[in-house]
Amino acid sequence: MNLKRIAKDTAQVLTSYLTYQAVRTVIDQLKETNLPRFYWLTEFSSREKLQDGEAYIRRLFQEQPDLALRVMTVRQHLAEEVTEFLPEMVTSNIQQANMEHRKKHLERMTQMTSEELTASADKVSDLDSPDPIPPNTDSPDVST
Repeated sequence: MNLKRIAKDTAQVLTSYLTYQAVRTVIDQLKETNLPRFYWLTEFSSREKLQDGEAYIRRLFQEQPDLALRVMTVRQHLAEEVTEFLPEMVTSNIQQANMEHRKKHLERMTQMTSEELTASADKVSDLDSPDPIPPNTDSPDVST
């Protein structure tokens, strides 16, 4: 496990996500203050891939440098505000989610239907009881 690579990939995904959130914030602001630019950025964002935040900003710089600067400023502000709480929140969320998954799994395991319980009990009793002794057909019948 390469923890440095995982950390680098996580940071890249987080950066792209913060770019997405910054674009949403700027779009919301433009909706209130400048409808033509709101429509332009909304249309641009539907065309360009926001999954790669850096590529999105490079492309935005080519078309509207002032909007690219605005998105970058908002993204940096979000990063500064969010990353302070992020390590603890991520760890806590993962622990909580794992506990819930384990709990649901245990509940599913312990809430078998009566048919499943009977089938399960039959399997166990088949394993526990010795094989019946087959009748000996070679020996003569002594009851006569």
